[in-house]
Amino acid sequence: MAERPATDRTATDRTATERAAADRAAAPADRTAATADRTAVDVTTAGLPAWLDPVAEAARSVRPHQLSRFLPPESGAGRQSAVLVLFGEGARGPELLLMERSGTLRSHAGQPSFPGGALDPEDGDQATTGPLRAALREAEEETGLDPRGVQLFGVLPRLYIPVSSFVVTPVLGWWRAPSPVGVVDPAETARVFTVPVADLTDPANRAMAVHPSGHSGPAFLVESALVWGFTAGVIDRILHYAGWERPWDRARQVPLDWRA
Repeated sequence: MAERPATDRTATDRTATERAAADRAAAPADRTAATADRTAVDVTTAGLPAWLDPVAEAARSVRPHQLSRFLPPESGAGRQSAVLVLFGEGARGPELLLMERSGTLRSHAGQPSFPGGALDPEDGDQATTGPLRAALREAEEETGLDPRGVQLFGVLPRLYIPVSSFVVTPVLGWWRAPSPVGVVDPAETARVFTVPVADLTDPANRAMAVHPSGHSGPAFLVESALVWGFTAGVIDRILHYAGWERPWDRARQVPLDWRA
């Protein structure tokens, strides 16, 4: 039986007031960061559609080791970053926003991913609201979405990508007021697309991606793309702990090449 996350019934929504207070107490290093720390960033489940309740509950209760065996170094090393895991509602029901990175990038070239990237100084305190602002800022820069239409409703534990030394905070969002999205900079992004959750849970679209190094992990064959690596791992765990996962054939393998 799969391990279920420990439930903390005392957990409540972390609001902008709580986070901003913590930011101000941290004494930002420069005027730009101080300005960012005074900007309200809400994380609330108020008004979420009922189908997102299991995801919000999983975000409150899941522990780091339940998401990945790759956790941030205790030394504090690694480049702080954030991704926006944005849920919307399309013609076929709940869906996720993804993008495909440009094939010319030095890191994760051609790989489908969540919008996101490294924290900038103006994002503020990396321990509190910095990842929230970074996730929204990067999503706007990469896909053109209007962050005013996004409601942040949860934050998953920080995870680690050893190959790039990124320490990544997955920030969960509800696309409350959808806006047009598309490629903003072709040098960074090849395409922007949404994937119905129904396709992600369909056993026919699931497999294990196997790298020549021997590493393997969950993958999704959706929207003419192979979603694997960090992004697929996060999606896989969200589906599992939200109770959306359907039995699928883990013996089915999709080989990757050395360039992956």
